[in-house]
Amino acid sequence: MGGGGTGDHDGVSDETVRLPEPEVGKEAAERFVGEHLAGLFCDEPVGSQRFRGGQSMADAALDAYDVTGYSYRRNEVLPETRRGASALSPYIRYGLLPLRRVWDHVSDGPARDVRKFRDELLWQEFSRHWYARLGTRTRQGIRREHDGARGTDVGVGGWNTEMACMAATTGELVDDGWLVNQTRMWLSSDWAVRNGLRWQDGDDAFFTHLLDGSRAANRLGWQWVTGVGSAKHYGFSRWQVEKRSPSLCKNCDLRDACPIQDWPSDPEFVPVDTPAASKRGSGAALVGPSDVIGDRDPEVVWLTAESLGDADPALSAHPDLPVVFTFDQLLLAGLQLSAKRLVFLTETLAEIADERDLEIHLGRPADALGDRPVAVTHAPVPGFERIASDAVVAATHPWPWLARPSEGSVASFSAWRKSVGAPR
Repeated sequence: MGGGGTGDHDGVSDETVRLPEPEVGKEAAERFVGEHLAGLFCDEPVGSQRFRGGQSMADAALDAYDVTGYSYRRNEVLPETRRGASALSPYIRYGLLPLRRVWDHVSDGPARDVRKFRDELLWQEFSRHWYARLGTRTRQGIRREHDGARGTDVGVGGWNTEMACMAATTGELVDDGWLVNQTRMWLSSDWAVRNGLRWQDGDDAFFTHLLDGSRAANRLGWQWVTGVGSAKHYGFSRWQVEKRSPSLCKNCDLRDACPIQDWPSDPEFVPVDTPAASKRGSGAALVGPSDVIGDRDPEVVWLTAESLGDADPALSAHPDLPVVFTFDQLLLAGLQLSAKRLVFLTETLAEIADERDLEIHLGRPADALGDRPVAVTHAPVPGFERIASDAVVAATHPWPWLARPSEGSVASFSAWRKSVGAPR
């Protein structure tokens, strides 16, 4: 995608090639992924059943969203008409909807709903601060770890789909690439707390399929639910399903022999050293500049998968420059994401190509950029730093933070909120 990878992978070419511009539309994007990105995804070249990529789709989704009732209905699962979830997260993930724009969109809603919805936006922002500070250290529990957790193959095989609740939620995960927050907690807790599987493998399964999958929000959620990054874990049992989605239990083949009838046993934990980087005053290495830096005129705009929207600072600052995006072949070969994510990205790129002079490459991002001076928006992820160090960066634009990072603690959401204050 927009980041870099390390190491070798069988069958990956050393050559970076320019790809044709995809046509607009889901079917065209699916053909593009099947023809040009073969071997870089784990399933069939089919897009999400629910979501379309692209700025126009993001704009339409936000315009249609009404925050009224969110605080009461955000945890509802089925029927879908009861749900209060915004379903904006795939567009937030790729920068099509900056958090500030979403924050402002709900300003006229009922105060209780606005407050709760904005709390969730702040959680999303906190996850970015947390990941920018800790990077790959988030692969281990921040407070503790499960003792003796069993390994499993990455995939959806860790959930018992004989249960209607697991069949329905994993079905949405695989078909739509999206889940409401409540079912994310169900799946995470069932995987790690009840079944004792490695939370990192569950995190990878989510990352493979979720259109909004990010190493920040996705991994923070798993750490919180399973208790390795929080003061307590979340237990999942039948009463939660009956409360949030009663039809599932009524129609389940195992309703009279429910494997989750009772509360799960508490997992065994072992303490770990809290990372020094999470503490106050430790610095935030990946947050990037607060102002545009660089003393050369760029020739192209480099877009990363972290920020593909019209509001990308580098893109909007240079409306007449050609744009470059690279599918990082080595990275994708190792990740083996669902094609849903690649189709979503391709749909988004097709819309950009309709408006701008766009180059799409497959290979190494630095090779695609070559020796051309580039303008880019800093991305607060480790891969950005690796690639930027090999590129000729003429202008680096600040990441559009909702709350500017501080030297305060990121050890907990409450501590972080105190350090950054409330966005205005």
